[in-house]
Amino acid sequence: MAVTNFEGRTAFITGGASGIGLGIAKALSACGARIVIADLRPDHIEKALAGFAGGAQSNSVTAIEVDVTNRETYAEAAQKMQSDFGGVDILINNAGVGVEGPILDARYADWDFGLGVNLGGVVNGLQCFLPQMIAHGRGGHVVNTASLAAAVMMPEQFVIYSAGKAAVLNLSENMREVLAGKNIGMSVLLPAFTKSNIHEAAQNRPAHLRDDSGFAASEKALSEREIGEEWMEPDEVGEMVAKGILNNDLYIITHGQFKNRMRERAEAMLAATPDSDFQF
Repeated sequence: MAVTNFEGRTAFITGGASGIGLGIAKALSACGARIVIADLRPDHIEKALAGFAGGAQSNSVTAIEVDVTNRETYAEAAQKMQSDFGGVDILINNAGVGVEGPILDARYADWDFGLGVNLGGVVNGLQCFLPQMIAHGRGGHVVNTASLAAAVMMPEQFVIYSAGKAAVLNLSENMREVLAGKNIGMSVLLPAFTKSNIHEAAQNRPAHLRDDSGFAASEKALSEREIGEEWMEPDEVGEMVAKGILNNDLYIITHGQFKNRMRERAEAMLAATPDSDFQF
């Protein structure tokens, strides 16, 4: 029972109060889904809900404050979804942080922050919600937000970010078949230059991971980065995700600029691969 329409379906969207997450929330809401925005930032939640107020689907949009790295509170959110909606039908593991800095300056706090959100947040979402999605028997769909940075070689300041996103890409590819056997689709979103708040990493970094960071200067510079006017609108990405869910697409890719670099990487790997198995 793949998702063939959104009417009556409940979507849980992490990082859903701004940027790509909010774009997805708008697109699915417009198609009739019930939306639960899950976000770390109360200010973003307030603004997002105000944007839905008075609209046709405003009564079908709610929000909950969730830190995707906190397994206890995440599990409580999942239990609330079970109690309120009989479980979710569409899980959008979208929350992410733009952790950037010279990799040789990185400390454990930087690895823990970047991987904790970008990879750990996805893992926590799957662990908390897949059991109820399987148990309720309605089928459903999971979308994991990775990045086109996961599919190409990136400059060294993106090592932690790209590593987490590459893991999300890989787990999405490798879990798709087993979930299909449970009537649950799985897609991985690989966006590139999109207007979002991912540059606000420093504001979202937990206090206990700040003092021992080697990326303080880089995060300050990132916070001052101007969003390009030519970058994709989050609403456009949301429309792509809605279409990708209905088509049960594995890959949802927003931009074509990296296609040649993706091809070069694949060809280099193939060129290094022996034509036959190694013989002992």
